[in-house]
Amino acid sequence: MLATLRQRNFALLWLGGLISLIGDWVLMIGLPIYVYLLTHSVLALSIALLASSLPNIVLGSLAGVFVDRWDRKQTMVITNLLMGLVLLPLLLVRTADRVWIVYLVAFVGTSIEQFFTPAQNALLPSLVKEAHLVQANSLNSLTSNFARLVGPALGGLIAAAFGLNGIVLADTTSYLIAALLITFIAVASKLPVATETPPLPVETETKVSPPVAAMGAIARLWREWIDGLRVIRVERTLSVLLAMYSIVMIGEGVFGVLYPVFVYRILHGGAAQIGQLMSAQAVGGLLGGFLVGWLGRRVMSRWAIGLFGMAFGFADLAIFNTPAFFPFFWLSVGLFVSAGLVGIGPMTGAQSLLQAKSPEAYRGRIFGVLGMLMGLFSMIGTIAAGFLTDHLGLITILNIQAAGYVCAGLLVLVLLPREKKSLPLQAKPSPAEPSAVLEEGEESAVQGIIIDGSFDQGM
Repeated sequence: MLATLRQRNFALLWLGGLISLIGDWVLMIGLPIYVYLLTHSVLALSIALLASSLPNIVLGSLAGVFVDRWDRKQTMVITNLLMGLVLLPLLLVRTADRVWIVYLVAFVGTSIEQFFTPAQNALLPSLVKEAHLVQANSLNSLTSNFARLVGPALGGLIAAAFGLNGIVLADTTSYLIAALLITFIAVASKLPVATETPPLPVETETKVSPPVAAMGAIARLWREWIDGLRVIRVERTLSVLLAMYSIVMIGEGVFGVLYPVFVYRILHGGAAQIGQLMSAQAVGGLLGGFLVGWLGRRVMSRWAIGLFGMAFGFADLAIFNTPAFFPFFWLSVGLFVSAGLVGIGPMTGAQSLLQAKSPEAYRGRIFGVLGMLMGLFSMIGTIAAGFLTDHLGLITILNIQAAGYVCAGLLVLVLLPREKKSLPLQAKPSPAEPSAVLEEGEESAVQGIIIDGSFDQGM
């Protein structure tokens, strides 16, 4: 893992991500506290959460099309700057009647983030060697867990000492620092091959009316979006991994709603215990990050992804059912550590395999679809938990959620293709007509795109 951090480009990206994530946690903890104290309304917090969830579903998949058109490094720099600037209107929120600014900032900020996340995932394989891809994603997971440990405490301190102004300025500064660090990344600037189209002749361009040009732009956007979906449909590895993520995110949505309820009702804890268990899982995630970094490429196998996923489901089952027989809080803390330890395995392995199997020209669209699916199925889980818990019972719903992780692991074990050792072919799509390539000999053409990297088709 240290060898991966010695790669200058990745180290800049990693450090920028660490700083901005800590800033995000400062905002995520401090802003709800401020809004609740200002409005004394749980509904206000719910609307803010909804405003930050909708862009994932509405914009996530289409944003990937633009990420594949644009320079990914510049996209990350610009989106960081914009996300920092978008927070500044929060400084005007001083009374309850201005809480609508929070909703607007949440919606716009998350909309901008839809361009950053796929750009980051699409750029990462260009910054590290394939042998270090798992370690790079593992380090990013370590960053996320470390930020989750440090950020909430820092957010509470800043909120108490400086109020909303301090929270906003801290997160804005983190985005600006991240943008500056990404600026120093040295990476070749080029358009992805599959989305390049030759420019129209000057005489033709002058004859195109604005409505016709707009229709042509929409048609091109639609065609490129469909091309990305075709790549996912044809390459079974991609479709299986996206299905796994969808199942997992239903569980995340359920758990996000029922976690505090579980602590209050079953563990008989309060706000302190909620924080302690969250920290315990983050500690497990840190330990799991080192484990995954040590395992390296082996985490990208279907056995590792599937078995780690099933282990996480069984850890959840133990968390939810053990208190009925052994009602000891510190036993629950240990189980949360174990869940964090094994939970990082399937996510890191799946993300690394998704990056490796995605053709560079389509990687933004594929991760855009992933963001859309994660937002959609997380919302489905959230809604289902709200409607079904009173009818089926808290532990029953949590057990179903945990069983979903086990099923996701089994899905990977059964359906994910095993990797072959054959030498990769070298085929690329036509730069001018990506749709035509996909439609004529669709499977073999897309196979050529995907095995242009270091993995073969694996089917």
